[in-house]
Amino acid sequence: MKKVLFLLLALLSFSGISAQIVKPVKWAQRLEKISDNEFNLVMEGTIDDNWHVYSQFTPADGPLPLTLDYKNSKSNYELVGKTKESPYKKQFNAIFEVDEYYWEKKVTLTQRIKVINPKLTVIEVKADYQVCKEVCINDDAKFTFKLPKIPVPEGPAATVAVENAGIDTTAKDPQIVASQDSVTKKQTIDSTDIAAQPINPESTENLGLWTIFFLAFGAGFAALLTPCVFPMIPMTVSFFTKQSKNRRAGIRNAILYGISIIVIYVTLGLIITGIFGADALNAIATNVWFNVIFFVLLVIFAVSFMGAFEIVLPNSWATKVDRQADRGGIVGILFMALALAIVSFSCTGIFIGNLLVIAAREGGISPLIGMFGFSLALALPFMLFAIFPGWMNSLPKSGGWLNTVKVFLGFLELALAFKFLSNADLVLQLHMLEREVFLAIWIAIFGTLTLYLFGKIQTPHDSPAGNLSVGRIMLGLLTLTFTIYLIPGLWGAPLKLISAFPPPLHYSESPNGVGATGSTVMSDKTLPEGAVLAHDMITFNDYDKGLAYAKSVNKPVMLDFTGHACVNCRKMEANVWTDKEVHEIMKNDLVLISLYVDDKRDLPENEKYTTPEGEEIETIGDKWTNLTITRYNTNTQPLYVLLDADGKDISPKISYVGKDEYLAWLKKALKK
Repeated sequence: MKKVLFLLLALLSFSGISAQIVKPVKWAQRLEKISDNEFNLVMEGTIDDNWHVYSQFTPADGPLPLTLDYKNSKSNYELVGKTKESPYKKQFNAIFEVDEYYWEKKVTLTQRIKVINPKLTVIEVKADYQVCKEVCINDDAKFTFKLPKIPVPEGPAATVAVENAGIDTTAKDPQIVASQDSVTKKQTIDSTDIAAQPINPESTENLGLWTIFFLAFGAGFAALLTPCVFPMIPMTVSFFTKQSKNRRAGIRNAILYGISIIVIYVTLGLIITGIFGADALNAIATNVWFNVIFFVLLVIFAVSFMGAFEIVLPNSWATKVDRQADRGGIVGILFMALALAIVSFSCTGIFIGNLLVIAAREGGISPLIGMFGFSLALALPFMLFAIFPGWMNSLPKSGGWLNTVKVFLGFLELALAFKFLSNADLVLQLHMLEREVFLAIWIAIFGTLTLYLFGKIQTPHDSPAGNLSVGRIMLGLLTLTFTIYLIPGLWGAPLKLISAFPPPLHYSESPNGVGATGSTVMSDKTLPEGAVLAHDMITFNDYDKGLAYAKSVNKPVMLDFTGHACVNCRKMEANVWTDKEVHEIMKNDLVLISLYVDDKRDLPENEKYTTPEGEEIETIGDKWTNLTITRYNTNTQPLYVLLDADGKDISPKISYVGKDEYLAWLKKALKK
C-alpha cells in the first residue's frame, strides 16, 4: 500500500502539480509558574522529518532567523533576559557563505516574564520563522497565554493549564496544552519535496572550534610581528635570565610569564562571555548597528596602524601595573604579563576585536577558544626563547620592517572594515554599497598597498627609502596579483577566491557587469517604470506594475515567488536560469515578476489588512506570501507560474526542478 501511495505521489510530482499548503511545524505551548508574578512562556515545536527551522541567532546574510514579537504595548509585563532556545545544530552554507543555526525534530523556546500589571490576564506572542527542506516556507505561529486568576499551588516551576483561542486544549495531561497548528489552514503532503542530505553536526561543531583556534593562533603570531610586541621578546627574556638566580629559575619564571599571558586573555574571554552570554554575543554580531560600529572602529584602528595617531590605554594604568610587577614572585610575574597586555594594546587590540567578532558568530565557548589560541601564540616565543636563549641570535633586529608589518596590517583592516559595512547594507537592502562599489574600494586599497610595498609612497613612521628587501618585493607582487585579480569582478567575474567577502552577484548596479550591454532591448531603451535589471532581464518586484508592462508589450508573465534568504531559489537562478536556452526564453519571451515573500519592509498604512483567517498583512513579504496561499494554495519557495497578459494562469505551478523539466515546462506553457 505504501509503495502504491509513493508511486501516486511521484506521478503527481512529475505531472507538474506542486505542493499544497504545507505546515511542517506543529506548535504547543504551556505556562510555567515561578512565583505569583513571574512565569515562563514555553513554546514547543515539533518539526516534520527532513525539515529544519532556523534559530534566532542565525548570522546575517544567510537564511531568515526566527523572530519573536511579544505584544506588550502598555508595558504590562517585562521580559527577564533573552528568549532561551533548545540546542541547535550548525552547518556551513556554501550558497550564502555563512554558518546556519537550525533545529530538526524539536525546538523549545522559553521566555521568562515578570508581570507588572496585576490585572493582566492574557499575553500574546507571535513567532515568525523560516522552515526549509528542498523548498523554503516563511511561516508564523501565534500563542495566547492566559494567566491564572487565582494563586497556583506552590512548587518548582508549577505548570498550569492554558486556554487558547482556536486551539484544542483537551490534552490527556491537564498540565500540558495540546499541540496546535501554527495557523488553522488545510495541511497536505508536499509531493515534490526531496529528503535533505544527512549531516554530521558533531563534526561540524568541532570544525568550527578548531577553525577559531587556528585563526586565533595565526592572529597571535601576526600580533608578535608588530612594533608594540616584537621588541619586548628579547627585553623580557633578558630580564628573566639576568634577574633569576640560575638558568633553571629563569626558565621557570619565563614559563610562568607565558602562562600568565594566557590566563589574562582567557579571563578576558570569560568576562565577555559571562557579561553578554554566548547567544547574546552572536545576536550582537549579526546586528546592523554592531556592524556599523565595528566598521567605524576598524577604520580608526587602520588609520592608527598607518601612523596617523597612536591608540594607547591610559599611562596611569601601565605605571600602576609596573609598580606591582616590581614585587617579584608569582604575583610580580602576573603583573608583568598584565603590563605587556596594556602596553601592547595599540597593536593587539585590533586582533582581539576581530577575533571576538568571529568567535561571537560561532557562539558557545568560541570566545574562550579564540582567546586561548591568541594568547598561546603570543606567549610561546617568550617561553621558548627563555628555554633556548641561543635562539635569540637568530631573531631579526628591530627596525623599519616592523612598521612595514604594522602598515600592511592596517591596509588589511581597512579592507575588512568594508565587509562589516556591507553586512549592514545587505540587511537593510539600502543598495549603497553594491558589488561594484565594494570591489572598487578593495581595488583602491590593495592597489595603494602595492605602491606602498614597492616604496612609491611612505607613511609618517617609515624609515628613509632604501633598497627593497626580497620579502617586501615578493609581498608586493602578491598584492599586485590580487589587485589585478579583483578588476574583472567589475565586469561580472565571480571571484570565487573571495566569494565570502563582497556582496553577491545579484546585489549589483549592473548584474551583467560594468560596461556590459546585454540585449538590444537593454541597450536601446531605458528600463520601464518600476523595473530593475536582474539576471540580465527586465524584472519587476511589484505584481501590478509588472502585469501592466506585460500587457503593454503583449508578453506573458512569469511569476517568481522567491526570497532573499531562499537557498534553493539561488540554486535555480544559478544552475537553471543560466542555461542558454532557458535564459533566452525568459529574457526575450516573458516578463519576469519576482515577488520576495521575506521582504520585511512595511506596507503603506492604507495597504495593510487582516485576512479572514486573522492573519495580519503588514509587510511586503506578508502580501506576497498571502497571494501564494490564496491563489495557489501553497506557501513554498521557489514557486513559478506563467500568466497571460491579462493575468490568467496558462501553466501549472512548478517548484524546485532540474533544467530539463523546467525547460519543458516553459515550452509547453508558451505554446498556449
